[in-house]
Amino acid sequence: MHGSSDVGRLVDRRPSVTPERLIDQLIPPPTFAEVSFATYKPDPAEPSQAAAVQACQRFCEQAVQRRAGKKKLFGKREVLPGVGVYLDGGFGVGKTHLLASSYYAMSGPREFKRAFATFGELTQLAGVFGFVECIDLLSDYVLVCIDEFELDDPGNTTLISRLLSALVERGVSVAATSNTLPEQLGEGRFAAQDFLREINTLAAMFTTVRIEGPDYRHRDLPPAPEPPSDAEVAERAAAVPGATLDDFDALCAHLATMHPSRYLSLIEGVSGVFITGVRPIDDQSVALRLVSLTDRLYDAGIPVVASGAKLDTVFSAEMLAGGFRKKYLRATSRLLALTAAGQAGRTIT
Repeated sequence: MHGSSDVGRLVDRRPSVTPERLIDQLIPPPTFAEVSFATYKPDPAEPSQAAAVQACQRFCEQAVQRRAGKKKLFGKREVLPGVGVYLDGGFGVGKTHLLASSYYAMSGPREFKRAFATFGELTQLAGVFGFVECIDLLSDYVLVCIDEFELDDPGNTTLISRLLSALVERGVSVAATSNTLPEQLGEGRFAAQDFLREINTLAAMFTTVRIEGPDYRHRDLPPAPEPPSDAEVAERAAAVPGATLDDFDALCAHLATMHPSRYLSLIEGVSGVFITGVRPIDDQSVALRLVSLTDRLYDAGIPVVASGAKLDTVFSAEMLAGGFRKKYLRATSRLLALTAAGQAGRTIT
């Protein structure tokens, strides 16, 4: 390929997502396709990490026992409520690794039904199938894993609280990760006190496991590199088969035309994402869509090369001081890892 005109653009893609596709997507992302409890390497200086592995293994054993139920007279079984584990910690301490390991621990001689979804994917699933149908769909699962548990608005708070309560009653166990303790979910984002009942219902389902440690993504990760020029980005994109090249503002506008559940399909088959004209964002909804895209890119291990503002300045200081602070910091951490890979011309591992 010899010219930027040959390079595809994300803004030209209009993906659609069928309900079947949504179900098929309920698996750990490619980055975590090979993980297990054995491949998690606890930091000897952080005893909470080794303790978290043991807590997750115990949780998996309990989840299987709960699903099997209790024997009653005449060989019948009584369904026992599911259990919950909540992995709380900062960025890059291995929460998603342990969550995916819990998912994979459910395979064996008996293949148990289990699902792995981001919080956004779970709310989307309920939106597509309907609340009651979503409960029916998941009620015979052993385990539902929810990555990056977020409560961004009152509707989602109520929806997920009731959905998980119904599933747990039916013997489904729930594992979740977040940067926020259950009783603090929703703080600073909406009138949390109005929804304390739902939030407390959620908190009561989980045993909280705290994981301490530095962000492994920033171990040996240099600060944000000096961005290349627009011309360099276009030239590099043209040299990478399967890459896309987009203007930052145009891409942000395109993301607004579709639900974030389609972002995974949007980047399907893309080998690298090249963006020109990055600038700081001061619109919350634009920023949150960029966070969702960043998560999908990170999950898929797709490197990023961008010109314009440094990627650690995309979210303004004002935004980092608000209710979505943790979300933006996580996205910045992931963008730095993606651009480090882009600089080196490799995928994320």
